[in-house]
Amino acid sequence: MFKPSPSITVRDALAQYTKSVSIEKRGYKQEMYRASTIAKSFVGEKVLSELTTVDIANYRDIRLSSPSRNTNRPIAPNTVRLELALLRDLFNIAIIEWGICKDNPVSRVRKPKLPPGRDRRVSFGEERRLLRAAAAHRNIEIHALIVLAIETAMRQGELLNLQWENINLRTRIAHLPLTKNGSKRDVPLSMRAMDVLTRLGTKPEGRIFKYTSDGFKSAWRTLVQRLEIDDLHFHDLRHEAVSRLFELGTLDMMEIATISGHKSMQMLKRYTHLKASNMVAKLDGRKMLHRGKRVISQAIVPYPAMIERDEQRVTLQFMDFAHLRLEGTDADEVAARARDVLLRELVSMVRDSRKPPTPTPLFEYEENGHAVLIDPL
Repeated sequence: MFKPSPSITVRDALAQYTKSVSIEKRGYKQEMYRASTIAKSFVGEKVLSELTTVDIANYRDIRLSSPSRNTNRPIAPNTVRLELALLRDLFNIAIIEWGICKDNPVSRVRKPKLPPGRDRRVSFGEERRLLRAAAAHRNIEIHALIVLAIETAMRQGELLNLQWENINLRTRIAHLPLTKNGSKRDVPLSMRAMDVLTRLGTKPEGRIFKYTSDGFKSAWRTLVQRLEIDDLHFHDLRHEAVSRLFELGTLDMMEIATISGHKSMQMLKRYTHLKASNMVAKLDGRKMLHRGKRVISQAIVPYPAMIERDEQRVTLQFMDFAHLRLEGTDADEVAARARDVLLRELVSMVRDSRKPPTPTPLFEYEENGHAVLIDPL
């Protein structure tokens, strides 16, 4: 049982707190960083039991007026709120478990006011520039992370912690055993998300991405600065993804919350204006919708492909699309991916007003090997 001296400093109290309390938390590393920030300030030198509301208020104001080391911009109010929350909990431990304080001065100090929630959307032009630059990056993981963020609405930490054993390529589900909210979640994978994952080279198990949190933050910051894209955080891609889910018009709020992992419906209410604007477009677009269905039904048809097998690999080549070639170790898995790839290719051609080729009759290829018909639907 820890028995601190009544004259213990805030710095030493934080050291004990992180050793016995913070280490049990999921955000241990982040809390260690906050504790270090407080310990290095003028507050760290003071005796814990003598700390006053004036000291706490001064600390708050100094932090709010200080520039961030990484961005040189003012420190965010939420960062200071989290530091004050750490101090508040430290005092609670000191009062209840250590018995060296009688009062919690932090609880009586005003918290910094939070600014309105960010509403930064990613334009299609910005997305195109990001993906083009990321595709040319020396680390192919950054391209996959950007695509997955936009396609799945996963948080940065959830993406970096993805494991191959939690990706079901057949059902197109990514299982997140532990999220920021402390609960597990299953995230559906779009065809685009599946494509970037398979391009990384699937494995039976292990981490998908080698990036550390700090390493990826640095790579992201460098990328957006080089492209001169102003005020774009990686977390904005999650906001963009959720916005697009609402704009689909096919999912209700509960379904979107299941995908995004939002625990509070209040958090998602900021997106409801998107549904209203989407309804206006629908009212004017009924005729276009019927016309579009007819065009798609004529274009989305089965195409032949050749399958070759050796001892360890399965190769599938579409005969009418020379650039569509897939490889893998399991024939069923390769065929499933082939359906997705073909569907995406055909939809892309329709979108770009390009006419898909007429499917070659299957019998023309049966003499050359094992020919199959791949139905994109």
